[in-house]
Amino acid sequence: MKRNNIIFTAALCLAAIFGCAPKQETNNLTVAIIGEAESFDPVFSYDGFTHGVLLNIYDTLIKFKGSSLTEFEPLIAQEVPSVENGLISQDGKTYTFNIRKDIKFHDGTPLTAQDVEYSLKRFLISDAVSGPSTLLLEPILGITSTRDNKGNIILDYQDVENAIKSDGDKVIITLKRPFAPLLSILARWSYIISKDWAISHGEWDGTAGTWRQYNNRGKNESYLFDKANGSGPFMLERWDNAAKRIYLRANKDYILGAPKLETIQLITVPEQSTMRLMLESGDVDIAEIAPTFTDQIASNPDLVVQDRLPRLKTDPVIFFTFDINTEANPDIGSGKLDGAGIPADFFKDINIRKAFSYAFDYDAFAEESMGGKAPRACGPVPPGLASYDKDAPCYEFDLKKAEEYFKKAYDGQVWDKGFSFTLTYNTGSQMRQTSAEILKRNIEKLNPKFNIELRGVPWASFLEKTQASKMPLWVRGWIADYPDEHNFVFPFLHSKGRYAVAQSFGNADLDAMIDKAVRSTDKSERIKLYRQIQRVSYDTAAQIYTIHSPGVWVFRKDVKGFLDNPVFMGIYFYPIYKEKDSI
Repeated sequence: MKRNNIIFTAALCLAAIFGCAPKQETNNLTVAIIGEAESFDPVFSYDGFTHGVLLNIYDTLIKFKGSSLTEFEPLIAQEVPSVENGLISQDGKTYTFNIRKDIKFHDGTPLTAQDVEYSLKRFLISDAVSGPSTLLLEPILGITSTRDNKGNIILDYQDVENAIKSDGDKVIITLKRPFAPLLSILARWSYIISKDWAISHGEWDGTAGTWRQYNNRGKNESYLFDKANGSGPFMLERWDNAAKRIYLRANKDYILGAPKLETIQLITVPEQSTMRLMLESGDVDIAEIAPTFTDQIASNPDLVVQDRLPRLKTDPVIFFTFDINTEANPDIGSGKLDGAGIPADFFKDINIRKAFSYAFDYDAFAEESMGGKAPRACGPVPPGLASYDKDAPCYEFDLKKAEEYFKKAYDGQVWDKGFSFTLTYNTGSQMRQTSAEILKRNIEKLNPKFNIELRGVPWASFLEKTQASKMPLWVRGWIADYPDEHNFVFPFLHSKGRYAVAQSFGNADLDAMIDKAVRSTDKSERIKLYRQIQRVSYDTAAQIYTIHSPGVWVFRKDVKGFLDNPVFMGIYFYPIYKEKDSI
């Protein structure tokens, strides 16, 4: 009888795993995601996944109100600055933030105006290669980097001192020139850390004499690489980098009240079929399911599919590297135009870029990747922003035109000799992998001498290879840092932008137009300029734009309270709770 009970119990357990969902603790949440964390130091991490986590660990001066992109609420600041309340000067260059006195960091120490001043200055002076510092450097100091093209420091630290000052419980930010989207940037990127805590662990001491030592360090050199001390609703308990798991714990002393969840575990699951099984079995509560899988699980009564979440997002995009780093680089084969490889400057020939642009089957990809749920992308600016142009010129799938341009490239040598190289995407992104497969298939269909190898690379390695210009052709995307056109055209098309730098791409006309547009305070002029920018972008064919993909999350039915915003780079866990399992 005892043995039979054991067998019966085991059978029930197996049924729970492979059939209905097992009961889970209502105050614990498990989330399966595709990406991996880069660093928990806000001055280094600039990928969507990491900032989806930082959103829950750190508070900002102000925050977006619910799902709005234009309305703000105070958070660390007592009120949102405006011209009307006198906290923004009439000339639009001075912003004053009155800091609350009742906020504490996770270690129990009070948050002060001096912490805010230190955090903002540290964000400016750190300026890691391809890091997020430009988001504040540009509006506050009028520069995009603290260094010149040769890596020499050009920042005058006195400018930092003049720009950000604390005075009692106030923090005053003075800009070089008006910058309309500043509040939008601060609502996402003004992460405040504890000054004393950071200094006590070997970080910058906040003085003019030492800041250069902390400029453009390696991310592993920061004490905050795998540690955090914010004031947000959740604390970083542990990051198991080897196992690709992040553990968060509720901040019960949070200024807005304790979260309903006790713990959160985020696990990286690169294989979509595995993620789906974990979700259906109840091993995870929320999953970042690829759009191609959502129709297959939509009928499951235990799951809630959110596959049309509005996003300011242009993804995937296929990028050409104009000057490939050839050092120990197997992705370019022989490194010559001899049929067995490609030279470093292969994609500088516009005929090559146009040929690739015409060889991509845009309609097939939109249907295969999103089931027709995503609008076509003809440039970087997505729907939802004022200058989005539904009539913008687009490349269409046309293999005859692709062949025509291939035959023009390098005076016919490309068509005669062929080529071989590797196209790279990050593992776990089904959409990006699909886009790579479609392009490979159509290119190789044109000429038997054309060969493209596909390679999926883990996220951390993918980021490093991208910025080192090691990948000849690669697939990535962009989701807004803040809701403004400048945040799209600058990283994609300005010679100092994140992706343009990785591509070694620059166009003087585009640079001039982008600089003019961001300085303008006239809304109609800005719309006109941004539409012109996108038309010039079409002519340069520097990237292949595919779709503006929506956000996709799938939840167990007992997960409630989900609040989404188009600029969130992950899930804001604070309002989420789980209903008690009725099984």
